[in-house]
Amino acid sequence: MSFFLTKALAALDDGGDRPLFHHENGVTTYHQARARLRRLHGGLGHEKPGHEKTVAVDLRNRPETLLVQLAGLLRGSTVLMVPASAPKPDRLAAAEGATVVTDRPDDWPGGDVRTLDDLDGEPVPLDPPETVHLLFPTGGTTGAPKLIRHSGIYDGMAYIFTPDPAGPGRMLLVAPMTHMTGNAAVLGALLRRDTVVLQDGFDAGAVLAAIQEHRIDTLSLTPPRLAAVLDHPARDSTDLGSVRSLSLGAAPLPPHRLAQALDVFGPVVGQGYGLTEAPMIASISAAELIDHPERLGSVGRIVPGMEGRITEDGEVEVRGLSMMDGYLGGPPIGAGWLRTGDLGRFDDDGYLYLLDRADDVVVVGEHGTKVPSTVVEHALETHPAVRSAAVFGLATEDGQVLHAVVVTSSEVTEDALKAHAREVFGQEHYVPASVDFADALPLTEVGKVDKRALMTSRTR
Repeated sequence: MSFFLTKALAALDDGGDRPLFHHENGVTTYHQARARLRRLHGGLGHEKPGHEKTVAVDLRNRPETLLVQLAGLLRGSTVLMVPASAPKPDRLAAAEGATVVTDRPDDWPGGDVRTLDDLDGEPVPLDPPETVHLLFPTGGTTGAPKLIRHSGIYDGMAYIFTPDPAGPGRMLLVAPMTHMTGNAAVLGALLRRDTVVLQDGFDAGAVLAAIQEHRIDTLSLTPPRLAAVLDHPARDSTDLGSVRSLSLGAAPLPPHRLAQALDVFGPVVGQGYGLTEAPMIASISAAELIDHPERLGSVGRIVPGMEGRITEDGEVEVRGLSMMDGYLGGPPIGAGWLRTGDLGRFDDDGYLYLLDRADDVVVVGEHGTKVPSTVVEHALETHPAVRSAAVFGLATEDGQVLHAVVVTSSEVTEDALKAHAREVFGQEHYVPASVDFADALPLTEVGKVDKRALMTSRTR
């Protein structure tokens, strides 16, 4: 029997009447979750050896998202987590041929589509498999997305996440549970016997209210969501003293925002770097940042069990224990190196600094200068009037030029922002050719700035 499933079931047994989830419909205890899991498991039906199906989980942030995932794994099914942020055609393509469990059946025009009510079956004996198999789609934008196969990392999680001797913690989860970050967070909380406060979607005011009401000690935010929390008018009056761990990731974090977070939350702020293909690559703790302001722009050192290197063209490659098994239909990745698509560099102490996504580098000027858009964004955000910025390339008759979209907290002109960039870099090709002003930057459901939406609106 899978070590991971053994530990997950033991957690549900041991948790008793303590809350596993606080959610919009109330409280779900560990034993209530166990009973619901058994009925979902019964409702999925029997798997014939050699004919195991794929169960696609298309659910919002609710207790059943975790429980359907576990029910499918206990049945021996391969479980596909359908990302909430993926375009509809990608979601349909990824789940083709699967049994889809969803709380929005109208989004699925055909096939074996089931709601949670359809899975309310009578409990049957458990016969868990030796290994679990999960699929996560990549963020592909053309054609069918690749499907990432994971199995071994889950037994690893069961070894890493164990109950805290000091007692159960209280985690706030706003990341979608169908994405790798949110999924790993909720599974880790279950294995630790913690309580999870679920929010379906992000609202900075609701995050602050939950921290104070539930005495949240652990949460994870993306850089844009951290900025919204830091800038919220209720922040100064909110008691944040319960927070023992604030983890930041999913996109490069502007150094000044990390410094601000350390000032507001105290020495409990850290940053991580990972991909769906390799969930944990590097990390940095608050202790490594104190008295080292030069590290505010780093995502940390490579974690034990992983290796990293920089290729000749500046791309980060990784390999090691937290790697995927491979892409569905492709060969096992084994001990091979994975190209991350991120450009970066290491300093002399082994700290990794990410410059940009390779796809987001803009080639400008007559000499074809490669400008990392993230570097320009972070520079613009050091202007006192700028709250957040997004930079991308626009095609013109003379080639690509930099374009910026900024959200401001006070009045500032386009010329002033260009002058600021010129002063920071001392190089004209790092200065945006044009600047638009917006009330807010659009975010994907996982909390990253949606540059695709910005580009589409700019070219209409």
